[in-house]
Amino acid sequence: MIYLQYTIIVIYTIAIVLIFMYALAQLNLLYNYLSSKKKRKDCETFDFSKPEEIPYVTIQLPVFNEMYVMDRLLENIALLEYPREKLEIQVLDDSTDETVATTKAHVEKLAATGLDITHITRTNRTGFKAGALKEGLEIAKGEFIAIFDADFLPQPNWLKRTIPYFKNDKIGVVQTRWGHINRNYSILTKIQAFALDAHFTLEQVGRSSKGHFINFNGTAGAWRKDCIIDAGNWEGDTLTEDLDLSYRAQLKNWEFKYLENVETPAELPIVINAARSQQFRWNKGGAENFRKMLWRVVKSDNISTKTKIHGLLHLLNSTMFLSIFTVAILSIPMLYIKNEYAHLRFYFYFMSFFVLSTIIFFICYWYMFKKSYGGGIKNFIKYTGTFFTFFSIAMGFSLHNTIAVLEGHFGKKSEFVRTPKFNI
Repeated sequence: MIYLQYTIIVIYTIAIVLIFMYALAQLNLLYNYLSSKKKRKDCETFDFSKPEEIPYVTIQLPVFNEMYVMDRLLENIALLEYPREKLEIQVLDDSTDETVATTKAHVEKLAATGLDITHITRTNRTGFKAGALKEGLEIAKGEFIAIFDADFLPQPNWLKRTIPYFKNDKIGVVQTRWGHINRNYSILTKIQAFALDAHFTLEQVGRSSKGHFINFNGTAGAWRKDCIIDAGNWEGDTLTEDLDLSYRAQLKNWEFKYLENVETPAELPIVINAARSQQFRWNKGGAENFRKMLWRVVKSDNISTKTKIHGLLHLLNSTMFLSIFTVAILSIPMLYIKNEYAHLRFYFYFMSFFVLSTIIFFICYWYMFKKSYGGGIKNFIKYTGTFFTFFSIAMGFSLHNTIAVLEGHFGKKSEFVRTPKFNI
């Protein structure tokens, strides 16, 4: 019995220390974020007033059974402002439903206007999204590859605001911030937006401003074609092919440019099952990439120790759900141990220190919330309610996400499950 109790204490301690380490990393990212606002970095860019400096761009649209948003996507992409003689659009269609025919007809209609757009289908979904992107890349004409998922709606000037940064030949990726067209649809969409906003401000800026590894977010960004090939091309052995290729590219010394000021609107999942499946894929993929990249990051001799630490904690993001779930489950037997074993009183006094983790998260998220909505008492009260609602929903997702994380760490493979979109 005594061995069981000490085993519980050890597991509980490891979980709560991991959460605290992650909280400290977030606090460091907040410091990086705030200090980055005091610095202005001037970057060399292509001069689009000179036709010879405008590069050839391929836009890839990986889609699968997008009945409700396909027309909206194609009409929006056709509005992008860029010289048509230097623009190619690939619709990478893995669909298995009636949208194959309707998408083909829509593509042909757009092609008739002079737009260089092609409808590319496959007989199987080998590699899922990564496989589709890889096949399209083989015939892509562009020097740079912009990628948009089916629910994203880039502004007409999107290419003009992103592609110029590739003038610096060290830059392999330009990533933009996600916006949310249906943020206020429900509590579920508000909480998803709340969490994603923190990622696209605190984390992406906090890491990139100090040269730490960030990730291409799978969409709303552009790649240098040579960077993709140099990093080993798209691979479908994880459910987050974007994170995988991002780390392989940065380990090869390619730089990523993050543009917080360029927002690319998109649609958030509106039903709980859709949000759950998306969370499952992201969290399992994160764990898979931790397994895949752990030793590559640790053994790399071209990145700093601090970048390695941030990189490993970044790859362990999804594993925080496992730690949270572990703490929640073991809190009940820990109460019993606390009451029964007086000689462990000092241990429990010491462990109460780790309540700081919640306080740190509260402070970090407040700064991100304040940036979007402003300060003041009313907004702080609104934020407090949003934060604890987010905290509650995260706890509710913890079992489901823990299963995803464990499957990822133990190497159990599963299909890439598309997140349904409804044109809301």
